[in-house]
Amino acid sequence: MPAGEGRKKRKRKVQEGAADWLLTYGDMTTLLLTFFVLMFTTATIDGYELRLILAAFPGLGNLEGGNTLQQGRLAELGNTIMSLPSMERGRALDRARQNAISIFEPEIKSEKVRVKEDERGLVISLAADAFFRPASATLNMEEARTTLINLSNLLNSPDLNNRKFRIEGHTDSVRTDPNGPWETNWELSTARALSVLRFLLDYGVNENQFQVMGLGDTVPLFSNDTAEGRAYNRRVDVVILTEGHL
Repeated sequence: MPAGEGRKKRKRKVQEGAADWLLTYGDMTTLLLTFFVLMFTTATIDGYELRLILAAFPGLGNLEGGNTLQQGRLAELGNTIMSLPSMERGRALDRARQNAISIFEPEIKSEKVRVKEDERGLVISLAADAFFRPASATLNMEEARTTLINLSNLLNSPDLNNRKFRIEGHTDSVRTDPNGPWETNWELSTARALSVLRFLLDYGVNENQFQVMGLGDTVPLFSNDTAEGRAYNRRVDVVILTEGHL
């Protein structure tokens, strides 16, 4: 018998399963997929649907759990969610935001108009430099006419029939010429807000739905220390108000 013939041949151990690097690669691919799905979801989510989801969690404050969410009914509340007034008003505000972004797309791209939501409601900001002559409350009709007509159509839409609107005039911190028509920025900001209201009234908005405020330089968006900041601060905000800010 040859030497070593009786020895058992050692079998080569074969590693089972996927290579270690595939696990890391798979995790990375899954995370990327999740990231892009979330981006798509948040870009298209209906604000009404978000409120519907949040309505199912009244116990979040004490972490006691929420309600069971069912299509068409929120069982514990005993109400059909579509019939809740606050939900319908929320949907109306979401539709108004979507309409505003669509209607003012050219002006948004050129930064003449900004559309956002904050604690006041839906805010449509008109850049004063684009719509008014310097240190003046007279509308530059060549620039303002089409935008304000579109704004009046938006505010006249059936979704906003029972809404209240507020027109807020804002200035930068540069003092007005005391010998000019506006002694202070308070008067200038109020006059600009009134000019916008008068134009909208000419196109059929309901005067009883409006409030007008002149806030001068008291609510800046950016620092007044730079020319760019002052330009952003000079604006007229048309606000579709939430119930808490009527």
